[in-house]
Formats: sequence, C-alpha cells, structure tokens
Amino acid sequence: MTTTFIKTAYKLVVLTGLSMLGFLFSADARAHEVEPTVGDLTVAQGQAELVLRINLEAFIAGIDLDAVSDTNDAENAAGYDTLRAMSGEDIRARTPALLDMWNDLPLVSVDGEPVELESQSIRIPDDVDIELSRVSEWVLSGAVAQDAQNVTVSWPDGGGAMVLRQQGVEAPFTGYLAGGETSSEISLAGGDAMTASQALISYIPVGFDHILPQGLDHILFVLGLFLLSTRWGPLLWQVTAFTLAHTVTLALGATGWVSIPGSIVEPLIAASIVYVAVENIFMRGLSKWRPLIVFGFGLLHGLGFASVLGEFGLPDGQFIPALIGFNVGVELGQLTVIALAALLIWLSVRAAEAAKIDGEEGAVRSYPVMFRAVSVTGSLLIAIIGAWWVIERVFL
Repeated sequence: MTTTFIKTAYKLVVLTGLSMLGFLFSADARAHEVEPTVGDLTVAQGQAELVLRINLEAFIAGIDLDAVSDTNDAENAAGYDTLRAMSGEDIRARTPALLDMWNDLPLVSVDGEPVELESQSIRIPDDVDIELSRVSEWVLSGAVAQDAQNVTVSWPDGGGAMVLRQQGVEAPFTGYLAGGETSSEISLAGGDAMTASQALISYIPVGFDHILPQGLDHILFVLGLFLLSTRWGPLLWQVTAFTLAHTVTLALGATGWVSIPGSIVEPLIAASIVYVAVENIFMRGLSKWRPLIVFGFGLLHGLGFASVLGEFGLPDGQFIPALIGFNVGVELGQLTVIALAALLIWLSVRAAEAAKIDGEEGAVRSYPVMFRAVSVTGSLLIAIIGAWWVIERVFL
C-alpha cells in the first residue's frame, strides 16, 4: 500500500474524528433542542381560548426556530442562555411585547376578524435544570361573537413547528403548522377532523424531523449499524430487525398499552449506542446474535419515539394512519442517514481514485481498508458519546 493511500486514509480518519468530536462537545444539544409548540384551541360561549405549551425563552430571544433545530446554533444563542437563566417571574414580565406582535399578526381570527388576545395565566416551571429547555404553559383568550362559525390560526415566521388541536367538539381539527403558515378555516361546530390520507401525510414530516435533525441518539445508533461492514447484507438484516422492533413498541407506547419512564428508556438507548459501536470495533462481520440484539434495542428506541408522539398527540379517529405516517417519516429519516453516510464513503473512494492511489485498480482494493479505518474511528467516538450519555442520563 502506497504512502499516498496511507496519507489519504489518515486524513479521512482525522476528519471523521473531528466531526464526531464535534458531536461529542455538542452532546448537550439534547438540552437545547427546538421543541414544537403545542396549542389547544377552544372557542365557545363568546370566548376563544388558546393554551400554549411553549419555549418562551426562544421566542423572546427572537431565535428563528424555522432555521435551527438547536438553540445553540442560533446567532443569538447567548441571549437565549441569558433568558434561560432567569426566573419565571422575569420571563413573565417580558411576554407582553411578544403578545403584542402576535396580535398584530393576528394569531387568531374568527370569521375573518382578528381576535385581540389577552394573557390569562402563565405557568413557568422554576425547578427545571438550567441545562434543559423549559416548556411553559401560556393561556390566552379573547372575546368573539356568539354566532361565530369559523376560526383560523396563523403561526408567525420563525416560530418553528406548531401542533394545533381543537378542543371541546366532536371530530376536532388537529393540524401541524410551520412558521409563517395559516390553518385552513376550522369549523367551530367540529367535524374538521383529518381524513386518513391527511393524517398519514401530515405525520410523515413529524417522524422525519425526529430523526433529522433532532434525533442525534437515533442517528448515532443507525450510523453504528452502517459502520459494521462494507456489505449491504448485514446492514439490511440489522435495519430490518430494528424497524420491526421499534414499530411494535411505537404502536404499544402510543396506544398507552406500554409505558416505561424516560428515566429508564433514555439511558438504555444510550447504552445501546455504546454496545453497537464497541462491537463494530472488535467484529468485522455480522454475528448470529447481533440481529437479535439490535431487535431488542429497537424495542427501546420505539419507546423513545412513542414519547415524542405523546407530546404531539394523535388525531382522534385517525390514530392508525397518523401512527403509520410518523413511522414512515422515521424510516425515511433513517434511510437518509444511511444514504448520506454511504455517499460520504463513496466520495472518499472517488477522491482516492482521482489521486491514483496504488494504481487504477488499487483504489478499488483499498475501499475495505478505508472503510475499516473509518468504522473503527467512528465507532470509537460513537461509543464515547454514548457512554457519556449513559453517565449524564443516570447520574447528572
């Protein structure tokens, strides 16, 4: 093997290591992940009420939640951190300016007329770890005509995702709004529940978003599966086992038949990342027990996915299509991770070919060696990150 190839492989390993170390030093990103706002809307007896579960600090800081998945990546991240360190009372004092902007939008309109919303109560928990995002409950209300027929909700640009859920009627509306979007007209009498196709399509991006960009732990696990071997067969066996397993527990968790606290599930998910990564270092192929172990780990990851659905809720009457849509989104996210990783390796090999490493045929022969170098380095760093998460989620 030529010196040129060794240098190229070394550079690839170093770049992989630096990228993975970047993940390590941002491993607390889970604490600053952008979470969707959930809004429960009730319009009855001449009053509109919107109850928001919201990260107020992110909105007050002016972070563009459409552009980032982590507040650490925002230009004004320092402002967010300053606000996050403040007491609930200090944050509450800064909400009137935010509400004024929303009323200018307007946030809620009934029969085409804007509703002037007023703050009724704000519950801001003060017992949340400073390193974690804080979800507050903000109750807004405004007067509407007694004979009102329809309502629309507009979500501001930069507001990120919002899950809007109509309350108090039969067949209620449930929708997913991105920043800058306005809901369709929602009948105050009810009956605007999603169709099966709407539910399936609407929940695909929710599942995808939980993998890319928000699911760093799931991304690392999938990368661990990918890094085992250069052959597609072992990857197919593992992904199939993982998919079947997390589909089962996702369904059981979402229906409420199985419920395990996150304090148990999250450390075990981190441990699964460590196991897969460590085995990659010492194994060069698919062992007979690995698909079974991956299946077991998939059961854990499915419970993690189910906790996300718990935050969003599933539309009444379209539980199954929404669940399928979410799962499809998760699978698309996982396949995208694998495709990007494969593309990176392919580009590296092409770069080696362009450099005429070891002759025209030598670059092809060098692919397994290059992949092995990336596999060992990447798996080692994935194991370090996973081990840190185990410690963090159990003891910190």
